[in-house]
Amino acid sequence: MSPTDFGTACEPVVVETRVVGSVPMGLNRLEDSSSITGLLVEDHRRLERLLESAVDSSGQVERELYDRFRAGLLRHIGIEEKILLPAAQRVHGGEPLPIAAKLRLDHGAIAALLMPTPTSAVLASLRAVLEQHNLLEEGQEGLYLICDTLLRDEIEQLMAQLRSASDVSVLPCSDAPTVRGAVHRAVERAGYEPPRDFPG
Repeated sequence: MSPTDFGTACEPVVVETRVVGSVPMGLNRLEDSSSITGLLVEDHRRLERLLESAVDSSGQVERELYDRFRAGLLRHIGIEEKILLPAAQRVHGGEPLPIAAKLRLDHGAIAALLMPTPTSAVLASLRAVLEQHNLLEEGQEGLYLICDTLLRDEIEQLMAQLRSASDVSVLPCSDAPTVRGAVHRAVERAGYEPPRDFPG
């Protein structure tokens, strides 16, 4: 198993994942998307639908569906961290995009929130972070349109990389004190409200 690190230099958040194959979960079905924006915005919507289907009207979570959501979201973050942001930095004179630092803080918070049991408080925090984070990526000055412009000369090669990124699987959720403390710090560091009752 290999760690996928979406944290910061001061305190990485590590979510254990393992590659389970080369067929991507969801993106391979989006062959009509010829832009980074089209491909990854639709993947946001797919993940939103998956999360909604995992939680019933009474707030009960179907764990198999939720684990599919967790794996899909971590794969999506991995695409941005390992493919998209490095490619944009390369054509941006070797300098990170101005938006990159905030996105990575958000990614750390999101990855952390996928670790504990999905209580109503955890899900509320996760949805709040995702709502704001997706705006940073999908907006008129967001990551995806920036990358469509910066990377237009290599878009076909890049799109192939995005579509072929491997799936991941996730470890069971954990409510260990160390996990709960790490969640609180990662979410707070990104500028969001941690789940209630999570220690600082």
